[in-house]
Amino acid sequence: MQNARVLVSFLIRAAVVGLAAAFLVVWWKPSLLGKAAASPPSAPGAPSRPVAVMQSFADGVARAAPAVVNIYTARVVTERTQAPAINQLFGDFWPSYRRRIERSLGSGVIVDGAGTIVTNQHVIAGAESIRVQLADGRISDATIVGQDPDTDLAVLHLGMNKLPVMPMGRSDTLRVGDIVLAIGNPYGVGQTVTQGIVSATGRGQLGLATFENFIQTDAAINLGNSGGALIDANGDLVGINTAVLNRASGGAEGIGFAIPVNLVRGVMEQILKVGRVVRGWLGFVPEDVSDEQAAQLGIAAGGGVTVVNIYLDSSAYRAGVRPGDLITGLGGKPVLNSQDLVSRLAALRPGAFVDLEGRHVREPYKLKIEVQERHQMPAQ
Repeated sequence: MQNARVLVSFLIRAAVVGLAAAFLVVWWKPSLLGKAAASPPSAPGAPSRPVAVMQSFADGVARAAPAVVNIYTARVVTERTQAPAINQLFGDFWPSYRRRIERSLGSGVIVDGAGTIVTNQHVIAGAESIRVQLADGRISDATIVGQDPDTDLAVLHLGMNKLPVMPMGRSDTLRVGDIVLAIGNPYGVGQTVTQGIVSATGRGQLGLATFENFIQTDAAINLGNSGGALIDANGDLVGINTAVLNRASGGAEGIGFAIPVNLVRGVMEQILKVGRVVRGWLGFVPEDVSDEQAAQLGIAAGGGVTVVNIYLDSSAYRAGVRPGDLITGLGGKPVLNSQDLVSRLAALRPGAFVDLEGRHVREPYKLKIEVQERHQMPAQ
């Protein structure tokens, strides 16, 4: 009996000491309670809820930001001046002109140790001098390697050593809701990071470029951010910021667009290899068919495009395609809209042959046409 009392007394003291120790440990480090204490259990039968974990993006920014540069351009603009009213009273005079320097700013991304910079074509369009400032304060002039107005991309070369390089990710794995950060030089205030999510992917028909497949984001993008980086939470490049939707209000709409890094990579590789981007085309300008036109033509909406213009020296003209024709198929597959047709033609190799289906007036035709190299619009 005496031994039983001693054992019970020992167990009681041990339990009290253990509870006291546990209380002190939890009071000192409450995180040891784990995620279960922070998230109430789901209702029976309901899907389990993911536990939100707050985190900092500082590591990802530190990995990517050094490779984002500020770009300053200058070009000479010649403009006609208004003649004084007194001169107009005495007949015609030779017009007078004045020259001024127009400056602009933007951003760019260093993508390799050789000094290759990717930016927007509209950032450096017509520039007579391009100056680049790195995040570490170094400044140097840059030269243009090549431009691609069809995607609004340009490649520059910076002749400096020990350059930071942006890690390149993938844009085809992005999902709506993924966290992204925009890095650039808005309004020339200096390098700035803004955070948002992927609002949509595959945005097109916005009138921003010939080939559009934009990432839409609500990360703040402002004047000067063009050509800057859109990165994921790990700091990998997923896009090049290019435009923001800004209607009549003049304020931020929370709708920005970035060129996917997969497209950027392909354009950059071709520019570095041959100095330009080689794309296929047939030599005519397509236009979407409106619902009213579709009804008049007796086709379903989205059932083709019309030819609004054609080059006389093109393979399409020589094959018999004429303005006003309805184009319904390419390579055995239906044509959905003008952007669909232009994008599919661009992917074809010049010199190859492709089947084009359409109608001239009411007569259907199927032509085998040689693919030509697309004429690139001149850079402005």
